[in-house]
Amino acid sequence: MDEAFLPRSRLQLLFDALGAGGYRCVGPQCRDGAIVYDTLSGADMLPQGVTDAQAPGEYRLHEGGGGRHFSWANGPQALKPLLFAPHETLWEVQRSADGRLEFAARLPESGKIAVIGVRGCDLAALRLQDQHFLEGQYVDPYYAARRSGLFLVAVHCSHPADTCFCVSTGDGPAARAGYDLALSELDAGFVVTSGSAAGAEFLSRLELEPVSAVQRQQAGRELEQAAQRQQRGLPGRDLKQALFANLAHPRWEEVAARCLSCGNCTSVCPTCFCHAEVELPALDGAGSGHARQWDSCFTQGHSVIHGKVVRAETRQRYRQWLTHKLGSWHDQYGRSGCVGCGRCITWCPTGIDLTEEAAAICGESK
Repeated sequence: MDEAFLPRSRLQLLFDALGAGGYRCVGPQCRDGAIVYDTLSGADMLPQGVTDAQAPGEYRLHEGGGGRHFSWANGPQALKPLLFAPHETLWEVQRSADGRLEFAARLPESGKIAVIGVRGCDLAALRLQDQHFLEGQYVDPYYAARRSGLFLVAVHCSHPADTCFCVSTGDGPAARAGYDLALSELDAGFVVTSGSAAGAEFLSRLELEPVSAVQRQQAGRELEQAAQRQQRGLPGRDLKQALFANLAHPRWEEVAARCLSCGNCTSVCPTCFCHAEVELPALDGAGSGHARQWDSCFTQGHSVIHGKVVRAETRQRYRQWLTHKLGSWHDQYGRSGCVGCGRCITWCPTGIDLTEEAAAICGESK
C-alpha cells in the first residue's frame, strides 16, 4: 500500500492525471441546497468551506466552514445512480418493412468514470450491489457495462452527520476496501493512499511528497473523533432472529401511522435494488421499448401478484422493508443490507429513524 501527501494547492493534479487517463471525473458539488454528484471539470468545482446539518427529516448546507472540500457527511445520492440507472431502456422492438418484429438490446456505453469523494458506507453498499448484479447466477449486463470502467477515489469521513451510524454497521467512517485511491483530508492537504494496482499507478504519476508522521497521526486522530461523535446505532449487526420473532410487535402499527409510503427511504438508500419494468410503445405503433426503472417496496404495485395487492397496508410494507433490509439480507448476501449512511433518516419527510424502530422492535440485545 503506497501513500503520499497531496497539498491542497495541487489538488488539480489529481484531476489532470485522471483526465489524461481517459476518465470523466464525477464528484460532489453544491446544487439546489444539497451535495450532488455530477461531472467535474476541475478541483475548483468541489464544495469548499461547506458543512451540512442533518437530522431526522432535515438537511441543510452551511458555508463558512473553513477551506476543506469534504467537511460534510453525504447528500441524497450515492454510487447507485451511476451504476443501476434510475430509468433505462433495456431493449427495443421495431416492425420491419415486411411486418416482422425485430428485437435489439440497448446496452449502455461503458465509458471510464472516476468518482471522487466516495465514503466508506457507499463502498460497502457498492460491494452489496456487486453481489446482487454481478455475482449471482445471472450477471446484469447493464450494471456490468457501467461498473467495468469505474475508478474510485474515496474520502475517509471526518465529519459525520447526526444521522450517521456507520460505526455500528462496521462500514465507516474509514473507507476500508474497494477503492483505488483514498484521501484523508487535513487543513493543508490530503494523505493519499492507494488501494489497487491502478490506484498505485496513478499515485506514482503525481510525484508527491512523502507523508510525515504528524500528518499520519492527525489523519488517524480525526477518524477516531469522527467515530466517537456518532450517537446513533443499530442494536446489533444481525437482527434477523429478533425481527422475525417480532412480526406482531405493536411498533409496526405505530410506525405505520407516521409513514407516508412515499418511498424516499428506498430512493436514497445506496443498497436498495427494487425495480419495475414497463413498456414504452411508440405512438405510431411501429415500435416499442422495454424499460427498467426504480421501484419501491412501499408502493402498492410492488406487491401485486396475479392482480392482488399482497401488502395493501403501510404496516405490511414497512415491515417488509425493515425485515428484509436488516434480517433476510443475511441469507442472501451474508450481512445486513444497511451500511449506516443515515440517508433514510434524513430524507424521510416525517423523520422516521430506522435505528429507533429497530431498537424498539428488537430490543438492545447484541
